[in-house]
Amino acid sequence: MSPEIIGLIGLGVLALLLLLRMPVGLSLILVSFSGIYILLGARPAWGILTSVPYQFAAKWTLSSVPMFLLMGYVCYHGGMTRALFAAARSWLGALPGGLAIASVFGAGGFAAVTGSSVACAAAMGRIAVPEMTRAGYDPGLATGSIAAAGTLGALIPPSILLILFGIFAQVPIGQLFLGGIGAGVLTALAYAVMIYIRVRLNPALAPSREMSASWAERFAHLRGIWPVITLFIVVIGGMFAGLFTATEAGAIGALVACIIAWATGGLTRATLRQSVNETIVTTAALFLIAIGANLLTRFLALSGSGELITETILAFGASDLALILGIAVVYIILGMFLDPIGAMLLTLPVLLPVVGEAGIPLVWFGVFVAKFLEIGMITPPVGLNVFVIKGVVDRSISLGVIFRGVIWFLVADAVVVAIMVAFPQVILWLPGLS
Repeated sequence: MSPEIIGLIGLGVLALLLLLRMPVGLSLILVSFSGIYILLGARPAWGILTSVPYQFAAKWTLSSVPMFLLMGYVCYHGGMTRALFAAARSWLGALPGGLAIASVFGAGGFAAVTGSSVACAAAMGRIAVPEMTRAGYDPGLATGSIAAAGTLGALIPPSILLILFGIFAQVPIGQLFLGGIGAGVLTALAYAVMIYIRVRLNPALAPSREMSASWAERFAHLRGIWPVITLFIVVIGGMFAGLFTATEAGAIGALVACIIAWATGGLTRATLRQSVNETIVTTAALFLIAIGANLLTRFLALSGSGELITETILAFGASDLALILGIAVVYIILGMFLDPIGAMLLTLPVLLPVVGEAGIPLVWFGVFVAKFLEIGMITPPVGLNVFVIKGVVDRSISLGVIFRGVIWFLVADAVVVAIMVAFPQVILWLPGLS
């Protein structure tokens, strides 16, 4: 049996294990080790299993992952993001569908300090959905807007997805962060415009007008979000001003988050312990998947199946657009069933060589991947963000209602993706300035 066939069989076994709901990290490691064992024997296989995890985990840039996670957990448990929705509501509440629009932009602000779409959806869901239901909003619009807005967590920096993509694809993380800003802002605006148009066309979806806040109230609410603004300016501003690297920004952000949370009374022993525990657990899970993806890359290289897949795809002579659409379909399907990080690291060993040969900019491709993985988070039948929202709302709102509410946001996402593909500079303009 040729090495290439062994590699392809390994990918088939990997798909089977994932269908059987085996954890992604363990599936990657098991298939990769077994494949290398068959190709090279026991001693080389054990040697690679010993060396590759250390070589990957010892990378200095990976230290930013637990630091950004800690920053997000401290902000979340320290209550630093509660004022975001109130501020957005005071400024946008007078618009048709103002509460839903405020939720979208509030989620965008939350994303700037968490980097997690699930955490974003859970936090904003607890705050905004009860407010919208009390105000008479359609349950589908209320819940769908929060489930969709949570996806901004993977686009607006700092994004754990973009950090891991940058490390794995060897792309500057700062460039990915700048590209993510363009995609995140475009997505938030598309959601807001869609909500506005729907409510204007069907006023029954939401009260025609919210209570308009005075200018004094609006600026008073802005004072309440100074912790988030300060943290964002320090981390993102300092990084792009050249004061510290993207790797060092994680540690700076975690330190500043702790100081601000302590100054505002949100940092207690209990919240700090919980934040550290959740950081350790999440980091361990991410590293296990990432190590497995590195082993899979080594297995595909040794077997030659990775090169075979690349040559086969390019031999069809498909255009860049057809290639991108095919990749999009793969990520939407995987996003329905796998967590975004697992789906991304599972596929990068196969797709990066193909994208590189096609000449597609990796900064653009990284943001594109993050966008499609997040679309999978709200796509039936297993949209994770939808289930998160279901877990925080009243039993009177069924899962079907939430999925129906999300459909309109998927339409808005289709428009955003079309703009990203037709006008790549939406993503590449900011990175090009640095």
